[in-house]
Amino acid sequence: MASNSCPPTNIITISYTKHISTLPFSNQSRIFATRNRTSVSKILSKSTKNNDQNPNTAHNNDNTKFDRRNMLIGLGGLYGVATASATLAAPLKTSDLATCGPAFNGLNCCPPKATNIVDFVAPPIPTTLRVRPAAHLVDDQYKEKFNKAISLMKALPSSDPRSFIQQANVHCAYCNGGHNQSGFSNLDLQVHGSWIFLPFHRLYLYFFERILGKLIDDPTFALPYWNWDSPAGMQMPAMYTDLSSPLYDRFRNADHVPSRVVDLNYDGRDDSDVTDDDIIAANLTVMYRQLVSNSRTARLFMGQPFRAGDVPSPGSGSLENVPHGPVHTWAGDPNQPNGEDMGTFYAAARDPIFYAHHCNIDRMWFIWKTLGTNRKNFTDPDWLNASFIFYDENAQAIRVSVKDCLETKSLGYTYQNVDLPWVNARPTPRPSKLNKNTLFTSTPKIANAMEKTSTKIKFPRPLDSVLRTDVARPRKSRNKKEKEHEEEVLVISIEVDKDIYVKFDVYINDEDDIPTKKTQIRTEYAGSFVNVPHKHKHGGHSKSMMKTTFRVGLSEIIDDLGADDDDGVTVTLIPRSGKKNNAIIIKSLKIEFSS
Repeated sequence: MASNSCPPTNIITISYTKHISTLPFSNQSRIFATRNRTSVSKILSKSTKNNDQNPNTAHNNDNTKFDRRNMLIGLGGLYGVATASATLAAPLKTSDLATCGPAFNGLNCCPPKATNIVDFVAPPIPTTLRVRPAAHLVDDQYKEKFNKAISLMKALPSSDPRSFIQQANVHCAYCNGGHNQSGFSNLDLQVHGSWIFLPFHRLYLYFFERILGKLIDDPTFALPYWNWDSPAGMQMPAMYTDLSSPLYDRFRNADHVPSRVVDLNYDGRDDSDVTDDDIIAANLTVMYRQLVSNSRTARLFMGQPFRAGDVPSPGSGSLENVPHGPVHTWAGDPNQPNGEDMGTFYAAARDPIFYAHHCNIDRMWFIWKTLGTNRKNFTDPDWLNASFIFYDENAQAIRVSVKDCLETKSLGYTYQNVDLPWVNARPTPRPSKLNKNTLFTSTPKIANAMEKTSTKIKFPRPLDSVLRTDVARPRKSRNKKEKEHEEEVLVISIEVDKDIYVKFDVYINDEDDIPTKKTQIRTEYAGSFVNVPHKHKHGGHSKSMMKTTFRVGLSEIIDDLGADDDDGVTVTLIPRSGKKNNAIIIKSLKIEFSS
């Protein structure tokens, strides 16, 4: 276990480092880059190495950044009620429950006020772990037990913090502006869009599960997971669709009941010309892209660092973007104002299927660490010591830290084993029409499209149509050892309207105008950015536009496309949802390297 001690803060300095952004290439700059790539690469490599190479030391995403700890010491007063001790406490911490306030539009999601809050003490690891089963494989006895537990939870008084509505409100408060960061009265503690997404939801499920077990007097009870990553489980589990069951929720998409196959890369609409087999095949390759090739570092998989005093949502990890976001929207009711229940964060946990969905998200974290030696959790003390407050099965308020939930067995549970067909679903490269001897060469069709975008493009600009631009690579022709040590990463700085469903896809060196659902999951597909609506206050205000970053791994894609010796790549951004009214603003694109 890594040390939990914080880096020394007794030396007060203020310093900054400027990041060098990679600008899109014009035709003339392509020639320049070819002739001068050595000097340019040295500059960019030096900038990258000094700043963002280590995920545990990269604090922010703006082009010019002060050291955050030192800045807070000198400027703490600008952050509301921050005190000297608070500004030195870099890990995020939930304020006392008494400070919880209304979320967006005055919505009250706050839990009952706690008379005392105690620190979490992990129970002894049981001889036999609780086993969370695949929802489509459970038997009638399990269904009966689960239905009883949810019924009893729903029957508790709404004032009881263990009641179903209060448990649903936990998610609302942490996602829609109810909780402030301790010491920063004008900054939300937002649990989406950063490295705390996975640990928060793991702990949330843990306490929810313990409450259910206590209500039915069965400490072995374990929540089911929606096994949407395997063809056998790629439908809404039948036990959630029984109208007489407490697991049923009327605010769901009526067109997506069994036997409709879930679309893990859902664009917000159904394509009538796509078969179930098409969707299943696409789902498996999406899972490969997100869990294997696009998650080789903790930062890529889990998200960007988020520390005390930071503005929320610095950047989601691959899993939070896809499939997490699309499944939320696919299940929600499009006839409701915000896609309630599952389609918007304030209401998502009112649907019992939310917990099955997030159990599988948690299971992905459980599986991710088995997929390669480099897949390890963060060791940064600011991540390990971030903390949240939940009520346990005895209605006791508990403060619990990320370091308390690093292993599922330490919380007393594991997951039922099923096949992982997506592990071997690597997209197959198709024969390229491009002349690999010419930098950034495109087919005439693409060249015409790029003439309107790439060669004259200026950032920032709205993503209201397909955008293509060339991005220089700071280094190329790396050997195997270098690639294993550092992942090549495309970094896209964006602003999005957080109040609506936003999605765009990213392709590398693609030759088609707009890939269809039948063809989009191939080697050129790099990943998708997704925003599930989450109305709340960012940085003390309620503006709908949110600044964040989107990062995708490129090393395997570049190898598969035979582009490792190229000076740059052509990036295609395709808006799939939310392209109207400047809902997506692309601020910049660059390539860097991250270990």
